[in-house]
Amino acid sequence: MTPTPELSRRRLLRMLGAAPMLPLGSVAAASLLTACGGGNDDPAPAAPVATLGSVTFSSMAAPNLANAAAMATNTVGSTMSVNFSDSSKLDFKLAYQPFFITGDMVPNGSGGTTLAGGYYDIRNQPIVDTTVPGKERHFFSDAPDGTSLLTVPNASVAGVKGKPVFAVVQFEYTTFAQDGKTGMYGRLPSPIGVLTLDQDQATGKLTLVKYHNVDTSSVEGLWITCGASLSPWGTHLSSEEYEPNAFTAASDAQFKAFSKNLYGSETTANPYHYGHLPEVTVNPDGTASIKKHYCLGRISHELVQVMPDQRTVLMGDDATNSGYFVFVADREKDLSSGTLYVAKVGAGFSLDPAATAAPLTWIKLGSATSAEIRALAVSIKPLDIMDVRTTDPQDPTFTKVAANGAIEWIKLKPGMEKAAAFLETHRYAVLVGASMGFTKMEGTTVNAKDKIAYSALQNCQSSMVAGNALNVAGNGVSIPKALNAGAVMALKLAGGQKDLAGAAINSEWMPVDLKALLTGEDITADALGNTANPDRIGNPDNLKFSEKMRTLFIGEDSGQHVNNFLWAYNVDTKVLARVMSIPAGGESTGLHAVDELNGWTYIMSNFQHAGDWGGIHNVVKGTLDPLVRANYKDKFGAAVGYLTAELSQTKLAKA
Repeated sequence: MTPTPELSRRRLLRMLGAAPMLPLGSVAAASLLTACGGGNDDPAPAAPVATLGSVTFSSMAAPNLANAAAMATNTVGSTMSVNFSDSSKLDFKLAYQPFFITGDMVPNGSGGTTLAGGYYDIRNQPIVDTTVPGKERHFFSDAPDGTSLLTVPNASVAGVKGKPVFAVVQFEYTTFAQDGKTGMYGRLPSPIGVLTLDQDQATGKLTLVKYHNVDTSSVEGLWITCGASLSPWGTHLSSEEYEPNAFTAASDAQFKAFSKNLYGSETTANPYHYGHLPEVTVNPDGTASIKKHYCLGRISHELVQVMPDQRTVLMGDDATNSGYFVFVADREKDLSSGTLYVAKVGAGFSLDPAATAAPLTWIKLGSATSAEIRALAVSIKPLDIMDVRTTDPQDPTFTKVAANGAIEWIKLKPGMEKAAAFLETHRYAVLVGASMGFTKMEGTTVNAKDKIAYSALQNCQSSMVAGNALNVAGNGVSIPKALNAGAVMALKLAGGQKDLAGAAINSEWMPVDLKALLTGEDITADALGNTANPDRIGNPDNLKFSEKMRTLFIGEDSGQHVNNFLWAYNVDTKVLARVMSIPAGGESTGLHAVDELNGWTYIMSNFQHAGDWGGIHNVVKGTLDPLVRANYKDKFGAAVGYLTAELSQTKLAKA
């Protein structure tokens, strides 16, 4: 809802006073003057309309043990300033508002309640944690991740008084069973929930009225759903990272446990059903359907970004020996068929932001439909596609490769190029000469105005470092020493590209070069325990760009910052601001910057696994562990929510 010149002071204050975010549209100078300087309830005279100039965020200090309570919860100390063309300004002191803590019982829309973040098997029956005899309970996640905020035409949900909006939230994993000892990572099928939210049209406030657990049985369940994005056509694009190794799945304890929890049998799950791109479509009643796209490569899908053409998809690949993959769909708004490409990095790759960008060229891996690859996944066996050895077979028909963080010797079976391209994508990409040297390539996002994509490298180590056993000489990805604190990369986008075979690529949004935008800084541990400079990004993960705010939001998954942070980086002013601190031992997840939803602007944010202590927490653990346990269900709970404005601190001011 955008203020107009006719708004009275009282109405303007009522509309903005509890706003989660300012409606970033036109604001009349006269209305601002009236709101700031008195007046009465009579309509203000017409005045020239002031347009949005810029949005900036002040940077909060990193919390320390002088305020241990702040280290043990989500802490926001940033002010968002909205500047207009007439030199007026609105300041909003930000705060965090959760919809729920996982493990809460929340309304299901039918008069009952549902366990937030609860796990279900292939028959949609609760999966029960039996690790504490006599205290059996429904498993729930401590790791909410990718979130999409969206609207649906003709939506109608009982209990909504304003306008219905929806948040799709996926739950990556749960860290431990309730005994606190049994590790559960990757051993449970990931759930996805649809939240029906009541959007107050006077304030923009979002209130949970219904939680719906998505039935994933039609797609054989979900495997480790991490980052997510909203497609331009309004669907939730999920992820399945760390695709299970099909050659070792039968003996892999993690995959066998996953199969047991999903199907009731250790041998039923098929590894080729996982490592793909799920897409969730929300229905007008707050329920949803899901499908998996098998033609975007079977890689460690982290967070994909569909470009404005609604066809080109840049994909994060969260793995060691990972690469840049792009999928170009045959049709707009339809990811069920298309062509998969992988990048080759040219000379000059560097983590120095002042360095010249390294050129990118593209290798076509193949074209396919999701249906044909899914059919292959059912009918084919790993050894039908290629032979993989972990020791040198002393056979020249095998090729030595660095793939999936390991040295292997592989030989492609005759006629298996398409199956390899889409079901053994990492190994095949190495075989055809792609630059598979990156580590922990996480979130991707796009700045459409400038035609620049951004990609997070959580760590720059092992396969990226010259001389490391996993670094492939000559593949274009080589740095002289590790940068464990990671980097955010910028990729220039353009059309008119050809693949390395000389065929035209049917996209105006292909990355053509690559350079560092922001880097972290490794340090000797400071007094608090940080091993990365706390005043710079550390281990970037989630990335989302706001076109209206001209701001790149960066969420951390850091084993080097005692508290992980959410950052805002203005791409015009080059100013980096710390916006929020995550509970110590936790990770910033679920990032989604929403420029406009029924006139309101939101920043969605979750966190996961608070109190997951590592060596860097030795100084703080004793003080913070009881506080985190008290805040978050003995460390089994985590928050799903968004950044809002503190009502008592919201003010209207002149610049």
